[in-house]
Amino acid sequence: MPSRAPALNLKTINPAVLDVHYAVRGELALKADKYTQILADPKEKNSLPFDHVVTANIGNPQQRGLNQVPLTYWRQVISLLENPPLFEEHLDVIKQIYPEDVIERAKSLHQEIGSVGAYTHSKGVLAIRKRVAKFIEERDGFPADPESIYLTAGASAGVSSTLSIALQEGDGCMIPIPQYPLYTATLAYLNAKPIPYYLSEANDWSMDHETLLKAVEEAKKKNIPVKALVIINPGNPTGACLSHEAMEAVVRLCYEEGIVLMADEVYQTNIYDPSHRPFVSFKKVLKGMPKEIADTVELISFHSISKGVSGECGRRGGYFECVNISDEVMEQVYKMASVTLCPPVSGQVGVDLMVSPPKQGEPSYEKWKQETSLIHENLKERSYLMAEHFNKMPGVSCNPAEGAMYLFPKIQMPQKAIDEAKKRGKEADVMYALDLLDATGICAVAGSGFGQEPGTYHLRVTALCPETAEFVGRFEKFHREFMEKYK
Repeated sequence: MPSRAPALNLKTINPAVLDVHYAVRGELALKADKYTQILADPKEKNSLPFDHVVTANIGNPQQRGLNQVPLTYWRQVISLLENPPLFEEHLDVIKQIYPEDVIERAKSLHQEIGSVGAYTHSKGVLAIRKRVAKFIEERDGFPADPESIYLTAGASAGVSSTLSIALQEGDGCMIPIPQYPLYTATLAYLNAKPIPYYLSEANDWSMDHETLLKAVEEAKKKNIPVKALVIINPGNPTGACLSHEAMEAVVRLCYEEGIVLMADEVYQTNIYDPSHRPFVSFKKVLKGMPKEIADTVELISFHSISKGVSGECGRRGGYFECVNISDEVMEQVYKMASVTLCPPVSGQVGVDLMVSPPKQGEPSYEKWKQETSLIHENLKERSYLMAEHFNKMPGVSCNPAEGAMYLFPKIQMPQKAIDEAKKRGKEADVMYALDLLDATGICAVAGSGFGQEPGTYHLRVTALCPETAEFVGRFEKFHREFMEKYK
């Protein structure tokens, strides 16, 4: 028989897939994985100029090498839910191991959920959504409706789902630059148009309202309907936190232009100095404005168990809340959630533990408070220390982060380096990041994967590395050699 061409090839698959790019898991991460495999081979490990890879490319706190210890309370409750006979048949033994409030929480969740191996409601377990609503109300001072809250497989799933419902082909979605590449990737897949608005690096990555207005006007000149506006607060990759005034201005713009506001608030717990710039949700800002605005502007906000102090990335848990979305559209949101049956039940449990942690006076509270405070303080100290050292390196400047888990230092790239990168068919910061990995084992992501002002070059690095001094030492040695090489 004559051979036939494959049914699936780059000319026959969905062409939108070819336009999807996701920098944090791209070429650099694949190369880092390859080096990790080499280092695991006793015959090959001495072939590299470093003895371990530093994974500073993604906010994945519990991954090997970063080793953030899971919260004891979380794992105790979840372990009992995974094996209910422990508290049903061996309660006397379990009482010697687990605190009383852990056992009671597991029993209560087991009554509400049943087996964690069974499907739940497509929106997620109602009892958990009610506790999410209570968390939102206590945070913001305004009520939340459990029926407008959807539990999701991490915030990313919620973002992808809601964008796919909100946007038609050719619609415009305003995104911050720099931004988390989930947004550009999703927009590319939907054949929607990204409308960039640039954050001001010179002003601590603040949002300038005139820049927003200019972006809207430019889109209108191109006949691009501006349907949605994405805000990441605290920022990824910048770590900046928005002021209340800036947030009000964004809400007014959405009101005046008929734009859906999509608030990515997954780093709301990661605030380094709440007395200076506390986290304020867009829900709170919106509902505190005049009634014609508060009851009109459509808002979808996202949260996740992957960040904060839990760092439970692999559990895939999150939620989104819809505010001022019409009933007919909410029916479509539910329909699309039903297509995927339900979010992971283990992730739903994680959301419940995030929004309803141990209370003061309960047996688990003191340990939970100690563990979460330590995680928060470690992240804060590493972030400040890394920013301080970056700013001492020649040709590097770095705004200290106010929150989140990252730094976004700018590198004054020598012209010779830019020329060499062109010869290699790379952006200069991509070449820098690849050379950094080859020389030191540090895996950091080029700023071009997040977007940046033309003519500028950045790296995004996490502040999660436990061996901060060693990390900075390796980085500084490479940087000085790189700048000397291309001066």
